[in-house]
Amino acid sequence: MKYDLIDHNLFIKNRKNFAAAMQANSLAVFNSNDIYPVSADSTLPFEQHRDIFYLSGVDQEESVLVLFPDCPKTHLREVLFLRETNEHIAIWEGEKLTKDKAFETSGIKTVYWLQDLEKVMAEMMALADTVYINTNEHYRANVETETREARFTKWLLQKYPAHSVAKSNPILQRLRSVKDQIELDLIQKACDITEKGFKRVLGFVKPGVWEYNIEAEYMHEFLNNRSKGFAYTPIVASGNNANVLHYIENNQQCKAGDLILMDVGAEYANYSSDMTRTIPVSGKFTDRQKAVYNAVLRVKNEVTKLLVPGTLWAEYHVEVGKLMTSELLGLGLIDKADVQNENPDWPAYKKYFMHGTSHHMGLDTHDYGLLHEPMQANMVFTIEPGIYIPDEGFGIRLEDDVVVQASGEPFNLMRNIPIEVEEIEELMNS
Repeated sequence: MKYDLIDHNLFIKNRKNFAAAMQANSLAVFNSNDIYPVSADSTLPFEQHRDIFYLSGVDQEESVLVLFPDCPKTHLREVLFLRETNEHIAIWEGEKLTKDKAFETSGIKTVYWLQDLEKVMAEMMALADTVYINTNEHYRANVETETREARFTKWLLQKYPAHSVAKSNPILQRLRSVKDQIELDLIQKACDITEKGFKRVLGFVKPGVWEYNIEAEYMHEFLNNRSKGFAYTPIVASGNNANVLHYIENNQQCKAGDLILMDVGAEYANYSSDMTRTIPVSGKFTDRQKAVYNAVLRVKNEVTKLLVPGTLWAEYHVEVGKLMTSELLGLGLIDKADVQNENPDWPAYKKYFMHGTSHHMGLDTHDYGLLHEPMQANMVFTIEPGIYIPDEGFGIRLEDDVVVQASGEPFNLMRNIPIEVEEIEELMNS
């Protein structure tokens, strides 16, 4: 790992909070992700399952965490199973967690090698009534590959069919959506790295560069600042490419007079940042581009004020729609008749702003959070309004990451990343 060791008190606290929400005499199991094959002997880079990381800080493959807070055998209340390391593995694959290092990372005292899992699980399951399984119930999830977690769950339920079954996910959705200060500091670090990438790009962009050149500039800065790279597949969309919401080809040349929409963010210690900025290839916005840009910026600034404790996500988006409708009327993109005759299920503003404005952010870019429950302090949300005009050859989206505060306006984690028209033009032409 490139990042500094995280204070294991975070993971101790997270486990304590999870255990407090469990049923009596129950245990919960969490698995690392697989290393996924590509072809021949090549694999994708390993990415840890965010749930086991959240609860333990363990960031390596073939790891299993079991929590059994009511276990009468006290040494089995928190157990880590790790792949046994040895000199051969160290030579070929590098350092893996030893039992001592696992304690330093997680705060968990009981660590077994993976080959002991079935024996120790039999001992624990004999003392438990209920087992919590960890399923992916995120509202955007669409999982076609059988995961290591799913395979383990299948084995566990077949081997122990008499146990009651409960779900970990609803507990994690609530816990992970509200951030500890240590987590907020890690997300801030990811945002600070993104800031460095953006400022580098402002001095790099000019007519004739290619979208992938810009992507490379970000990656250079991210890696130089102890990030693994992008928190998600980056969007570098010049001209009309910006009107494709999930454009990721990044293979076109940037032309004078066009805008470039860049939806990029660095990760740090598995935590995400999520930024969007739109800049002029030539270093100066046209009057029309500036008018649309400032309309998007006004919407972003106004709706930021709505992200306060107690706000409901659905009601928040209704207010966003009202603000965007007003701006689109001012730009002449829609008229009063369009609004009066609009379909309530697809309002007139949706022609030019068709996606949501905010999502939870944290360990996952689209992080855990129950959207039907009110917002709480220390939740982190994106704010990302946009206006997309294919007929005029450009689209504009602006996005910051903010922390809901117990009192007052949300705290902008991207407050130092340039966003005003004049600021961007000055930096691009300095």
